[in-house]
Amino acid sequence: MAESANKIKRALISVSDKSGIVDLANALVNQFNIEIISTGGTLKELVEAGVPAIEVSSFTGFPEMMDGRVKTLHPKVHGGILARRDLDQEVMQENDILPIDLVVVNLYPFAETIAKENVTLEMAIENIDIGGPSMVRSSAKNNKYVSIVVDPKDYLPVLDEMKKNDGALTQETRSSLARKAFEHTASYDSTIASYLSSLGSEDFPSSIFGKYKIKEQMRYGENPHQKAAFYIEDTKIKTGLGNAIQIQGKQLSYNNIADTDAAIECVRTFKEPSCVIVKHANPCGVASSDKDITEAYQNAFESDPTSAFGGIIAINRKLDGKTALRINDNQFVEVIVAPGIDEEAKEVLAKKENIRLLDLQTMDDPVRGYKFMSVTDGLLMQETDNGQISEKDFKIVTKRQPTKEEIKDCLFAWKVCKFVKSNAIIFAKDNQTIGIGAGQMSRIDSTQIAASKAKERGFETKGCSMASDAFFPFRDGIDAATAMGISSIIQPGGSIRDDEVIEAADEANVAMIFTGMRHFRH
Repeated sequence: MAESANKIKRALISVSDKSGIVDLANALVNQFNIEIISTGGTLKELVEAGVPAIEVSSFTGFPEMMDGRVKTLHPKVHGGILARRDLDQEVMQENDILPIDLVVVNLYPFAETIAKENVTLEMAIENIDIGGPSMVRSSAKNNKYVSIVVDPKDYLPVLDEMKKNDGALTQETRSSLARKAFEHTASYDSTIASYLSSLGSEDFPSSIFGKYKIKEQMRYGENPHQKAAFYIEDTKIKTGLGNAIQIQGKQLSYNNIADTDAAIECVRTFKEPSCVIVKHANPCGVASSDKDITEAYQNAFESDPTSAFGGIIAINRKLDGKTALRINDNQFVEVIVAPGIDEEAKEVLAKKENIRLLDLQTMDDPVRGYKFMSVTDGLLMQETDNGQISEKDFKIVTKRQPTKEEIKDCLFAWKVCKFVKSNAIIFAKDNQTIGIGAGQMSRIDSTQIAASKAKERGFETKGCSMASDAFFPFRDGIDAATAMGISSIIQPGGSIRDDEVIEAADEANVAMIFTGMRHFRH
């Protein structure tokens, strides 16, 4: 037997997630002659499968009560788990406490319960496990003597090690399992606390709970010398990138994930077949189509083919073979993400095996949530920017009224603007971006970049619409835009020089819309 290994003679099994539990219990009994104690539904499943197990009430001599609320909260259970084998032998003998060497427990499905529609507080409360976390924590605390397993994925590795060590687990393994157990209960408690906090009147919790679970360790972070990992929130209905199924391609990098999330955020705001191509967290081409997703992609690509090279493509319709062929013909791409991928598209893209192909399964409307940004010794937290406007929210401030087509183009540009780094300027026409200026310290610089992008691609800017994520502090941005033939502008308004800005628009016979809403993105 390996050094620091304790041979397992008695196990307590009580699980909510019963996947693999019969196979584990069979192996414990038949390969290692381990006595099993069990409870409730787990006991029923084991007995029906022919696995001999002792009911916990028989083990404790005390009945389960209160609809199962009280069953394992007993000195014979916790004494058997917490007993120090070298110090507590006398008290164990005096109280007829038998040692429990292995505890296999996972907890009531609280997260799954609160994710259901029409869940009541009473239903949620009944799915708060009490005895389970107590056993998990007791076992993890006493890992010098006891092994605790909370994850069905660990069943096979545990059995493999027991085979090598004559029915025992090493201290290294017990310590590792204990760390995982405390993570399990910490996540569970944080889910409960977050849910109860959400029922209160405060917009933000008094503290932020650790409810994120590691999904994978990245090859590196933004740069090769930085380590990185991807964590996902495991307490919500999964609608984001963490729930995507990767069909093919290399592991997603840190930058791939950041850029793909930005692309998904943007494209899911459109109802029509739409495509967003992102490069370095900024949309470089966005288009919608009344026809199909292939046309939407093609127009997004043509918005800026140079920047699209090596970019991230997100569409809000199922990826079909025709669109996949067009992508293959047009460009090198890092990631393609869509709410569904048909078999023809998979066959087409399989020829380029390095393309990371992600099936998001669904692409729901944006939902209320929070965004986080770390700062030195702190964390910024804010609601997601789900602010939207419609024509009824407009304040038209110029002498000339926008046409129906200009209103449509302004609304399209405004949607895109929200997802471009500040200072953000969008030129758009006919549901297609033709110039994007992003992330500049001066708004006039962003305007000039958007104009130069459009000119470089040979777009006709006369009659285009322009969106700005924040107000124009001076008229120079308006002058630069109208010199390019921009005919309508949408912006928040609110500058002390609004009169000067409106005057510049009137002089050029440009229609200007104030939204009263800003969309900074840092």
